[in-house]
Amino acid sequence: MAETPAARLDHIRDQIATVERETGRATGAVTLIAVSKTFDAPDIEPVIAAGQRIFGENRVQEAQGKWPALKEACPEIELHLIGPLQSNKTREAVALFDAIHTIDRDKIARTVKAEMEAQGRDLKLFIQINTGNEPQKAGVSPDEADAFIAHCRDELGLKICGLMCIPPVDEAPSPHFALLAKIAARNGLEGLSMGMSGDFEMAVAQGATYVRVGSAIFGKRDYPA
Repeated sequence: MAETPAARLDHIRDQIATVERETGRATGAVTLIAVSKTFDAPDIEPVIAAGQRIFGENRVQEAQGKWPALKEACPEIELHLIGPLQSNKTREAVALFDAIHTIDRDKIARTVKAEMEAQGRDLKLFIQINTGNEPQKAGVSPDEADAFIAHCRDELGLKICGLMCIPPVDEAPSPHFALLAKIAARNGLEGLSMGMSGDFEMAVAQGATYVRVGSAIFGKRDYPA
């Protein structure tokens, strides 16, 4: 692994571009989200300096502690919430984030809609699909995906730009990426948020439009005890 986050970022970009080229996709078809959860501003600033503008965080409260100042210093930054959203954090999330990848139930969809209207903000919204039907994991089951997408669009009037998934850690990711792409295609959705540090190249080959890469850029995470 390259020594600095900036060098690792360049390497990830090169890998994405290579797969785009090899699979006949347009250059720049895939957006890289640098996942900065557990890392502080001094760790993030070199990646911003290297030209990265799209970042992902898992927790609203953690993001509130570092991103307002970073976004003020670099207003073109786009911040994506890629972790579960609790309804009591919706106001803060809509104020801080530019995209939410984890819409997965009616209550969250409604509170996000209400907050976007109240704050005059228009976030990019993704529905999370639990492709492995894992009981411990958030997300809509694949069998209920079409109905929930229609509910969000037709009944709530939300503009859904895509789908997101996190494959089970003990299964090959490829079938899960294929399932997400299939659900998106039949619902006319272009956005596919899939692929992380260990499998983003496979995700790009299978149509990802957003990949969420953290440790391969920032290095090993030290999780609090």
